[in-house]
Amino acid sequence: MITSYVSPRAIRIGAGAVQQVAAVLAQFGLSRPLVVTDPWMVSSGTVEKALAPLRAAGLAPAVFSETVPDPTDTVIEAGVKVLLAGDYDCLVGFGGGSPMDTAKAMAILAAAPAGAKMRQFKVPAAADAGLVPVICIPTTAGTGSEATRFTVITDTETDEKMLIAGLGALPLAALVDYELTFSLPPRITADTGIDSFTHALEAFVSARANAQSDTWALSAMRLIGPNLRTAYHQPNNAAAREAMMLGATQAGLAFSNSSVALVHGMSRPIGAHFHVAHGLSNAMLLPAVTEYGLEAALDRYAEAGRALGVAQRGDSDASAAEKLLAELRAWNDEMKVPTPQGYGIDRAKWEGLLPLMAEQALASGSPGNNPRVPEAAEIVALYRKVYAGN
Repeated sequence: MITSYVSPRAIRIGAGAVQQVAAVLAQFGLSRPLVVTDPWMVSSGTVEKALAPLRAAGLAPAVFSETVPDPTDTVIEAGVKVLLAGDYDCLVGFGGGSPMDTAKAMAILAAAPAGAKMRQFKVPAAADAGLVPVICIPTTAGTGSEATRFTVITDTETDEKMLIAGLGALPLAALVDYELTFSLPPRITADTGIDSFTHALEAFVSARANAQSDTWALSAMRLIGPNLRTAYHQPNNAAAREAMMLGATQAGLAFSNSSVALVHGMSRPIGAHFHVAHGLSNAMLLPAVTEYGLEAALDRYAEAGRALGVAQRGDSDASAAEKLLAELRAWNDEMKVPTPQGYGIDRAKWEGLLPLMAEQALASGSPGNNPRVPEAAEIVALYRKVYAGN
C-alpha cells in the first residue's frame, strides 16, 4: 500500500525564528508579502515582530487585519479583494489559527473564478489550488495550522463551520517561534494546548492513521504531556513553552497526514452556533468522546496514555487507557475548562440545535474516522452528556 505525506517545504523552529521571515521569503524568490493578522496583533504591536524584519530587508509589507476568531466567508471575501487589488506574491499568516486559516482560505478563493464562494471548497471537494503561497507564523501552541493542509471557515448563511482540505491550504513554509507564546494568558494556553493534544490523539486513533503520522503523534503527546500544566501555571517557562510549540507543530503534521475524528466533528458546530473558541470546545468534549470510543481502540488509547506519561509500559491496556481518560478529566478540572452550561449556553437553545449540530458534525466527515463511528442519535446523546458534565 502506498501512503502519501505532505508538509511545508521549509519549517524553521526555535527561539527567534520569526526574525528569519525575510530570509525565508528570499529563499523562495518572494518579496511582496501581504501579512494577514488580527486587530489585537496590530493594536498590541505584536505584529511588528514579523513586520520589522521584513522592512529591515528592504521589503514593504502590507497588512490585512480584519480577521475574526472564527474566520467567516465574508472576511475571506474581503481579504481576497485586498489581495487582488495589490501586487502581492505571497501571504504571511501571523497569529493564532484564525489568521493562518484566513490566509489559507484567501489564497484558495482568490484562485477561483470571480463570484466563487468558500462553500464550494468544503470537503469532500479538493481545494488544491492557491493563487499565491502562504507562509505561516503561529503565535499560539495549538492549532498546528502552520503545518496542515486544512482550513476551517464559517459559512455565515448556514452557521456551518466548513472543513476545507487540499494542497491549496498547505503552507509553503512555517516559522515556529515559541517566544511568541510567552504573553499568552492561562485560558488560551490551556485551550490551545488541549487542542494540540487532541490533534495528536485523534490522529493516532484515527482509521486513517499510518506509520509516519503515528511517529509525529506519539512525539507530540510525549512533549505535551509533561509540559501543559507547567506552561499553564508558569507562562514564562521557556522549556515548557518550547516543548508545547514543537508538540503543536508535530501534532499538526500528524493529523494533516492522518485525520481528526469525532471530537473535531462535534466541536465545529459548537463554535459555529455558540462562538466558543475551537480549543475550548475540543476540551469540553475530549473526555466524554474519548470514553465513548475507548473500547473500540483500547490498545491505541493505552499507548497514548503511556506516551502522555500517565501510564507505564507494564500497565495493562485497560489500565493505561483508563489512566489516559482520568488525566483528560484532571486537565479540565485543573485548567478550569467549563461545561457548555458553565460557559453560559442556554439549555433550550442547545437542545433545539442538537439535531442540526449532529447533522453538521457527520457532514464534516471527521466522525467517520473515529474508532467507534457514531450515528446521529449517539452524537446527540454525547452533546447532552457534556452539556452539564454528567
